[in-house]
Amino acid sequence: MPTTEEILLQILDIVKPMIAEDAPPADADMDLVNDLGLDSVKVMEILEILEDSFDISIPINILPGISTIDELAAEIQNLTGNE
Repeated sequence: MPTTEEILLQILDIVKPMIAEDAPPADADMDLVNDLGLDSVKVMEILEILEDSFDISIPINILPGISTIDELAAEIQNLTGNE
């Protein structure tokens, strides 16, 4: 089971090439949409990559409660059964 830190680093690696060059460097407290400027298509792409990487299914109904990279990492942690 991956640690929270490993999950966070993987999310940051996925997000980095998706943000605009003039955007600030991504960190755990940043909002995926408001701070990093990711649109819904890019967010869904991130979720698909994470589902494949961790062999999980991310329920759509949890998405309204996730806005930051940190929150996403915590939810992945919960879904992998490593709370």
